[in-house]
Parts: sequence; structure tokens; C-alpha cells
Amino acid sequence: MPKQDPAVAAHLEWLGFVRPTGLVVSAPALARHGATLDRRDVDGHEKLKACVDGDATPQPVLRDFRAFARKVLDWRFIPQGYAGTPEAPIPPELEVRLPDTGEVLRPKFAVRKSPQRRSARGYPSQEEAPAGKSQANAASKPANGNNPEASPWQLLVDLCPPDEALDRVTRSKAGTDASPHGRMERLLRGTGAPAGLLCNGTTLRLVSAPKGESSGWLDFRVADMVQTAGRPIAAAMRLLLNEQRLLSVPKEKRLAGLLAESRKFQNEVSERLASQVLHALYELLRGFQAAHDASKGELLTVPLQDNPDDIYRALLTLVLRLVFLLYAEERDMLPQDDTYLSAYSLAGLHQRLREDAALHPDTMDQRYGAYAQLLALFRMIHDGARSGAMKLPPRHGALFDPERYRFLEGRGHQTDGARRVSERIEAPWVSDGTIYRVLEKLIVLDGERISYRALDVEHIGSVYQTMMGFRLEQAGGQSIAIKAAKKHGAPATVNLEALLSEEPRRRATWLREKTDRKLTDNTRKAVTQAETIADAHAALDSVIDKDATPDLVAANAIVLQPSEERRRSGSHYTPRELTEPIVRTTLEPILNRLREAQPAPLRPEQILDLKVCDPALGSGAFLVEACRYLADVLVDAWHAHDAVPDIPPDETEDIFARRLIAQRCLYGVDRNPVAVDLAKLSLWLITLARDHPLTFLDHALRHGDALVGLTKKQIGAFHWWGDAPSFQGGFETRETDARLAKASELRQRIREAPDDTPDWALRRLLEDARFEASNVRLLGDLALAAFFEGAKPKEREKTRLKFAGEVANGNAGQRRSWLEELRDGDPPLAPFHWEIEFPEVFKRENPGFDAVVGNPPFAGKNSVAAANKPAYP
Repeated sequence: MPKQDPAVAAHLEWLGFVRPTGLVVSAPALARHGATLDRRDVDGHEKLKACVDGDATPQPVLRDFRAFARKVLDWRFIPQGYAGTPEAPIPPELEVRLPDTGEVLRPKFAVRKSPQRRSARGYPSQEEAPAGKSQANAASKPANGNNPEASPWQLLVDLCPPDEALDRVTRSKAGTDASPHGRMERLLRGTGAPAGLLCNGTTLRLVSAPKGESSGWLDFRVADMVQTAGRPIAAAMRLLLNEQRLLSVPKEKRLAGLLAESRKFQNEVSERLASQVLHALYELLRGFQAAHDASKGELLTVPLQDNPDDIYRALLTLVLRLVFLLYAEERDMLPQDDTYLSAYSLAGLHQRLREDAALHPDTMDQRYGAYAQLLALFRMIHDGARSGAMKLPPRHGALFDPERYRFLEGRGHQTDGARRVSERIEAPWVSDGTIYRVLEKLIVLDGERISYRALDVEHIGSVYQTMMGFRLEQAGGQSIAIKAAKKHGAPATVNLEALLSEEPRRRATWLREKTDRKLTDNTRKAVTQAETIADAHAALDSVIDKDATPDLVAANAIVLQPSEERRRSGSHYTPRELTEPIVRTTLEPILNRLREAQPAPLRPEQILDLKVCDPALGSGAFLVEACRYLADVLVDAWHAHDAVPDIPPDETEDIFARRLIAQRCLYGVDRNPVAVDLAKLSLWLITLARDHPLTFLDHALRHGDALVGLTKKQIGAFHWWGDAPSFQGGFETRETDARLAKASELRQRIREAPDDTPDWALRRLLEDARFEASNVRLLGDLALAAFFEGAKPKEREKTRLKFAGEVANGNAGQRRSWLEELRDGDPPLAPFHWEIEFPEVFKRENPGFDAVVGNPPFAGKNSVAAANKPAYP
């Protein structure tokens, strides 16, 4: 393990004590910019204690913020760098008017990014005003526009009474319901200032809320800082907020620069972590191969025969479960009592495995038990558990469903309901070494523990996006994985026996066709001269991805193979700095039109009736942002109409609103079924409540190809041309209307289900809705299958008439298994008939979606054509 930088370690120590929520500052970013912590800052510690009323009950209090700022932070409150004094009042550019109530938010104090120079006429000078304009004119406009860098301010300060909790929602005189923290976030986003400081006497909260990005904050608690053990925390507070840091050091080392650099560094962290997580997936693959061998070939026999990709999806699900739990544990969404932390938590398991690896490094792959503990934890998350003070509510949902991939628990492929109750779980023999290495790749980066508390959902999305686009195969001979040729690409597995069977002069070309990697002259020469497997293995040593295949993979062993599109184009994830403006620009005009059509503010039901879709959702970045955006609008509408619903005690208004938006307003489709699972995880993370099941999303996030589908009229005609005559005199059309009306009614019940509706009830409604639409869907799938079966119009028409005869004779159902094979094929044919799958969207007064958000395809036409069936649109 690499030796840790002492400067980074010092920052990690105090950050571990204060436990930031979201991202504020990053330890490596602080160290990189010379922000060195003086852990022995005795003078500053004494100054702090002198400003504190230590006799206050129940905890010490800062009574006078100005005295504290002057003595401890060395703020002098002079007009060159500050506002909020008689000499320099708060300017209009730092005021934000709330649209619903007219309340004006303003800070008590503000600190500039750079001090102003004294002009001949006194303060302020014109150096920061736009050329040819006065400072007063410049201040009359929003400070940030769409560019946070345009704001000349770096820190806004607001003060609260000592008895006012920073997160407690109260109603202002203007009628606005918000917490001090909520008001500060709105102030920061409205002005473009990068940071805010809240003080209620007992806590100093540093808030970062860049426009278009998730907010983060960390609390410097006075009671902690005045203790001797809390001296590093006090030193960190002084390091970040003293006047020299704010106004004197070079621009990139000031508070605003450190915050911006920390966010850039976090993006780098997520990018490097993505590679580790992919290799964690390979580690699990090897672990299950070993468990399969230990079971004498029984563990994976059925899925290998039925659908090998189920193994890939199951292992990916395991990784997603671990990511979910790491995120939930660090955000205190899981129990914090000793029973859970010591016996069940992932953090505790990782610590025990790390100690075992230090004491018994040679036997970790002969030790077992960690995987069984994971299975127990997964069951507890899904079904719920209670022991003494420990309480785990049932989360349900597909992510932790033990019935989805039964072989993960070592259970048989099929059982009846009676047997399932008493069925014995024979946990696969996945070694402790495997689980330890997987957790290390998920938790540790460059020798430092990763803070999932600081990772945004978008960062996590960029991490697991890299695991998409694979198929599981059995090696045809001894094989190895070749490093990706492109950044964010995927290693491709090649059969060395097949390589040696090629003519020596063609081997380099063969490798390039399989992996897109061009060999160097020396490597190409060695490959050409190779005569044995060992020779070829040695010749390719420099291009082998040893994290994917540290050694030769035996013939018939399971391997991951990237699709051609994944191998060539890599994985792509849209960061929030792009999704936020795209979503905002898309939805703002829609909401403005609704506002203009009525005198009153937007009503909650108007927002919940909106329909937003991403037709190629990937892992859900655009829907996550749409969820946040519409939830904020929904909360404002509740308050504007004094209609705030009863919020469950384990949720905030924001989380409750997001859950409603996710279940009622958001839709998504992707032709990769793994992408649908990833998108669900993204939305689960931003709607996660401490005591609630996972938000039900199965009705709205669907697998299918958004570009391949038929309208209801085309299905009724059993033809891909819309003007074709109705099939069988319109009988199917009449039946379609009746079935879709019933499906729409069932789906509406899902959308409007009360918050306490059990997961099984929602699933039953969805199954009934799918049953109603199943025969209609079958006709559409068959018609499209006929189109893709032929290369020319006459061939297609011949096949269509053949299938039409089967429909007329009532034999179309026999084609279902064949259609499923096409859906799972390579390339897949996964039709998605929009009017059939989302009938409630297309049966409205104004049919269709209110907004479509998403990315254009990254691949060019040649890559798209190569990755699909002939005649693809």
C-alpha cells in the first residue's frame, strides 16, 4: 500500500471527526494547494475559548460573532474586503427575492474574492465593475448569470439565534417555510457565491452550493472545538476562514479556489475509482468461478445453459448492492447502534478482513464466511430485521430481491412456494480473499479511504457506468484480457489458442480486430514468433490487463466480453454541470407556460401531472437531475398554497417530494437491461429515506429499444406502415383499446398509490397491467420480427403474412420464447411500443411527454450499424 502524505492524513483526520455531508473540501486538494494544518495551533485554540461562553447550558456558545471573527479569524471588517458594515452595506447583487412570497434573502456579512483598491473618490473602486459601467450599475444585475465565476464574492455569512437549529424549518414573516440552511442554499445559488457560513452560536456550518451541482456542508461544533482533542478541528476552521486565506494568499489558494479545486479533484477520484470498480467485477467473476469449481460444476450449470448473461447481471447486482450499502452507511441511513456496526456493517466487515489479511495473508483464499455474512445482510435489507435497539426496515425492491438470482445464494433454479419457505441456503464458497479484494477496490483509492458521503450520485453513476456493455461467455481455450485501447474502454478477452492457430503474419491483425489494440513493433514480432501458449502469454505481457486476468483463464471458464460498441466507444456519463443546465433549460419554459395560464402560483397537482422521459437513459443522470429540479418546484408549490402534506418522520420535504416525482413524473427506456438497473439505483440513492422501502420504479423505467417500435394503429394493422388496412377487420384494434384502457387504469393506481402501499401490492398491479398489454405487445413484436427477418421488402412481406396466419389461428403465443431469444441476442431486437408500454402518457388530453431529456448517441453511424441488426433505423 502506498505511503500516505502526512498533510493529507492530517486533513483526513479532522474531516473524519466533523463528517461532512456531501462535498465541501477534499483532503488531497487542500494538501495540493499548500493548505497545511497546524494541529498544534495553541494560540488560535486559546483565542477561541476566550470567545466562548463556557458556562452556557447545555453546551458552550459563541455569543458575539463579530468579536469571534475579529479575534479568532482575524477579520477586520474593513470595506475593502467585506460588506455588512456601516461603511459597506450589503449590495443589491447579494439579495435574492423569492418568487412566491416576495421575501428578500440577504446575508449579514459578505467577503469578497479579492479586496477592492481605494479609488480617488474612496470605496469602492471600479476594478471589478464591467468596463464602461459603474459599480452601482453592475451591482443591479445578478452577480452570477449562468457563470458562478462572475461573482466577486466568495463567502456569505448569516447568523441565527443560539436556540435555532440550522435544519429546523420555520415560517418567516413573509410566509416562507424554510430552515436557515435552506435559505442559505437559495442565497448561494441565487447570487453565485461559492460558499456560505451559518452560525447559531453552537455550530459554525460551512456550506457549498454551486449552481447546477449538489450542495455539501460541514459543521464545526463549538463544544467539540473547545476541547483539547478538538484542537485540530479548530485549527481547520481557522485555516479555511481566516482573513489571510480569504483575501491575501494567491487566488487559487483562497477559500473559493479550494472549494472549486476540491470538486475538480472529486471528479478525478470518481474517474479513477471507475477503473477499480470494473476490476472488482472481474474479481467477483474469478471468485464465482472458483466457487463453481468447488461445487463440482453445479453452482452455475443452470444459468450457463439457460442464459449466461444472468451471471454477469447477478455479479453486477452484487457490486451495486455493495455501492448502495456503502452510500447508505456513510449517510447514516442504516442503524448506528453497536449491534449493526460491529456484526453486520460493510465497514466493520472490511475492517475485520483487513486485519485477517495482515495476520494471515497466505490463507485468505482458503478462508470462508465473509460472503455468507453479505448474504445475511442482503436478506436483512430486503426483508427487514430487528434485534434490541437495532431496527432495519424492509427495503424490498429488485436490487436486494433474493429470488431474482437464486444461484447467488447457492439455491436451486426453481422451487415451488411451499418448498421456498424451508429451502436450505448453501452459500457458495466464495473466499474471504475475494470479498476482501472487492471491498478494497470499492473503499480504498491510492491508500486512502473513499468518502461515499462526499460522492454525489452523479459521481457514483460515473463509477458504475463503466460496468455496462458486457456479455458473459465461456472461454474457448486458454485466454487473457487485453487492455482497453481507448480511455474509458473495456478490456477484451482473447483466446490464445485461437491466436496461435492464425498464420504468424496475421496474428497482429487478428488481435487488432478482436481488441482494437495496435501492437508495438517489439510486441508484434514476439507474437509472430510465438509457438506455445506460454510464448504468446509472455509476448503479450505488456498489454495484458492483469487486474482483469492476473493469470491465464482456463478453457470453459467464464469470462466477460465487451460488446463491439462498448469496446470501441467506451463508457460515457454526463456530469451534473451538463445535465443541470440542459434539464433547467428544458423544463423552465414548460413551467412558465403553466404559470402564465393562471393568476395563482403553480399547484402541486400540475407538477405531479408532468411527464418527463429519457429515451436512452443510461444510468439515469438526466432523470436524477429532473427529479431534483421538479421536487424543488413541488416543495415551493406546497408552501405557496399552504398544502404541505404530512411528511414521514424519517424524511425531509425534499426527499418526500423526490419520491413522489420519481414515481409519478419520470420515465426512461434503454435497450441495455443493465442500464435500467443502474438508473433505478441512481434514483433510489437520491430518494433514499431512513425507514422507507426503495421507491417503486419498475413501471416507469423499462428495457427496450426506443427507436424500434410500432404505434397502436400499426399494431392493429399488423404492419410497420401506418396506413396499412386494419388486420382482421379491426378486431385487434377494438381489443387493444379495451386492454390498454385497463392497463392504464392499473398503472394510474401505481402512480397514485399512498406512501404506505407495500411493495408486493405495487408489483401485483404492475403484473396485472403487463398481462393486459401482453397480447398487444406480442402482435407488435411479431410484426417487427418479420421486418428484421428479411433483407428485402418481398422477404419481409412473406414472413409477415406467415406470422399473420399464426395470429389468426391463435398460435402466435408459440413465438414468445423465440422473441425472447431475439431480445437477449447479440445484437438484440428489443422492440418498445410506446403507446402500449406507457398508455397513461398517450391517452391524456394532450398525448405524449411534456419533456424529453437526454444525450444524443455517442457512437457514429458505422458503430451503430455494426452493433445492430441489418436495416436498423
